[in-house]
Amino acid sequence: MGVIIYQNDISNRYITSVINNKTEEDTKMAREKKIDMVILGLLSHEELTGYDIKKRIDGAISFFWKGSFGNIYPALKDLEEQRLITRSGSASGGREKIAYRITKEGKEALSEWLKNDQASNELRYETLLKLFFGGNGTGKDSIRNIELFEEQIKRDLEILKVYCSTLEKNLEERDHLYYYLTASFGVETYEAYLKWCSKAKKMLK
Repeated sequence: MGVIIYQNDISNRYITSVINNKTEEDTKMAREKKIDMVILGLLSHEELTGYDIKKRIDGAISFFWKGSFGNIYPALKDLEEQRLITRSGSASGGREKIAYRITKEGKEALSEWLKNDQASNELRYETLLKLFFGGNGTGKDSIRNIELFEEQIKRDLEILKVYCSTLEKNLEERDHLYYYLTASFGVETYEAYLKWCSKAKKMLK
């Protein structure tokens, strides 16, 4: 009966999303466009190359938002065509180095996005998906999947704690305060994940 209820719940939510014109394709497109705001946000602090932007996304941002490297350059091109960013080139070691900076229009677009009260907060963990259907496998399989998840969380947690420790020393700087709040969210969330992992393994054993 529980499965039937769950399936009905999914169906109801899907029907509602269709009524609101929020199909899976619409959601995917909206998610991909978030890269624009990420780029504008990063460029609002400093001038960066495409490679620099990728490094920033793979750094602290990766703990709460994943970006595809393949999407960065098409997004930069689109943003430039919209005059939200500009580029400048310089010779470096015989190679041209293209750097991007945000424009006044870009800052306005970023500000409008920050004011918008709509936000997509998705939770996607394949470990939990496997656990949901774990009855088709063995308890050992589920425990192993949880252990692998636990190991990853522990590694990420240590990095987030380093971020928090560094940022705590300079919270009077406005940007650092916002960075700290984001990182501390990750620390407290990951600590809760570890607590759940311990409880789940005990129950499965």
